[in-house]
Amino acid sequence: MKAPTPRSLIVSFFGAYGRELGGWIAVADLVTLLGRLGVDAPAVRSAVSRQKQRGFLQARQADGVAGYSLSPEAEEILADGDRRIYLRQDVQLSDGWVLAVFSVPETERHRRHLLRSRLSRLGFGTTAPGVWIAPSHLAEEARHTLERLELAEYVDLFHADYLAYADLRDSAARWWDLGAVQAGYAEFSAQFLKTEADAADDADAFATYLLALDAWRRMPYRDPGLPPELLPDDWRGTQAADIFFGLHDRLRGRGLRYVKSVVSR
Repeated sequence: MKAPTPRSLIVSFFGAYGRELGGWIAVADLVTLLGRLGVDAPAVRSAVSRQKQRGFLQARQADGVAGYSLSPEAEEILADGDRRIYLRQDVQLSDGWVLAVFSVPETERHRRHLLRSRLSRLGFGTTAPGVWIAPSHLAEEARHTLERLELAEYVDLFHADYLAYADLRDSAARWWDLGAVQAGYAEFSAQFLKTEADAADDADAFATYLLALDAWRRMPYRDPGLPPELLPDDWRGTQAADIFFGLHDRLRGRGLRYVKSVVSR
């Protein structure tokens, strides 16, 4: 799996712990915390600056101390992410599908590219040009994302059932690159299967958990969350999820204790 970047770790930190601090943290404290993962101070400050430029963070002082808080857009993104990252969906074939049908004028092809990339990142697969499909549980998040990016005017969303004619399992294998998703789960499992759950101290628990979360949080977006009947027989997603949620249960609370000890100094 790709090595974590400082920018990605900042997103993971705010998703895991930042909101429990009121959504704001002093720059110096963030430098200390990410230093536990081997990220040096210049890299943290540079990544924070880029996240400010992207609109994810906002510069704000508290009692004369320089720091950063989440933007309203970031709050919404993290809330949507919570449902993808921390919930294990019980998906049934009878739940149906959501279809996104779009048409973007040639003069706005940059929006067409943005629309395709966002639908793909949400877990949609392509059935035909301009027609994308996902399990129905992704409908609400898709609506939020399209509205946030001001793309809703180009898209119609439908709730649908599959009636005929191809074998649906074969079709799903065409619509999504399940092999790539499977490989991602295998890599995650290989990296974290033997992770020491009983970290030596709370600081180690924080570092271990944040690394695991940073690697895991991409997986639910690559995986559309298909019903079990449509998955390969040797599907690795269940094992990978068991590993992550085991680490989450054992380490997240200890990590929060360490974070609070740093910011209260």
